[in-house]
Amino acid sequence: MLKTQRGEHVWLETQPDHGQIAGYLAAHWGNDQFRSAGNYAKVADSGRLRSETVFAIAEHDNGWWEWEATPDLSDRDSLPMGLGEVLKFQQAGMDRWRNGLRRFPRNPYANLLISHHAYWLYAARALPDPDPAFTHPLFWKGSPEKIYPGSREEPLNFIAELERLQSEWTETLCADPATIDWVAPDHLLPHARLLQLCDGMSLALCSALIPAKSGETKGLGEDEFELHDVPRSSWNDRVTLRIMPRGNRVT
Repeated sequence: MLKTQRGEHVWLETQPDHGQIAGYLAAHWGNDQFRSAGNYAKVADSGRLRSETVFAIAEHDNGWWEWEATPDLSDRDSLPMGLGEVLKFQQAGMDRWRNGLRRFPRNPYANLLISHHAYWLYAARALPDPDPAFTHPLFWKGSPEKIYPGSREEPLNFIAELERLQSEWTETLCADPATIDWVAPDHLLPHARLLQLCDGMSLALCSALIPAKSGETKGLGEDEFELHDVPRSSWNDRVTLRIMPRGNRVT
């Protein structure tokens, strides 16, 4: 649950609903400067690849469905626990990813992208030198340890588990002539990054988790913030975007 409190008012947004907003953003991503999903490199059926990518982005937090149906309540306010309160339970968080990655057995590319999302979140916490191009907007100013507290041993084991699953999905995709190109870095890397970026933009709209570029973070779409390593025409063409609010979006 995304929980944002301002004075006596509390905004609650479920993780699956936040994921759907990320999917809407992905579906509308692209203009004369930024290529849309499925079009970062040549592929036989870009429309199908785009649809599978948007689906993955919209469903990246589907592992929360069961928890959101009967959420744990906070001792502090008797409301559903916010994300920061829930993530302190490391193993339960990994089990949610496992549930989500079993949800769509007919969508290996979607599973591959969602698993990359989980991988880079835990890599920032556990690996000694994670690729900075996959730093999530959550960690732009903060420390991963604040969001994912606990030891590094369990995340490292989970990362190894994700790598095994990714090998299986990659093998499945490579066995099909229609999807073999999808796992090439020219496609996979910008799509994995696009998932992170749409996730970050949705979190900025639904919560106060994405840090403002300067000053106090207000959240709910009111902050100016930055997105780094945004693919433009290809994975090798990446830029930084400044996201600026237009008016007061809180109603």
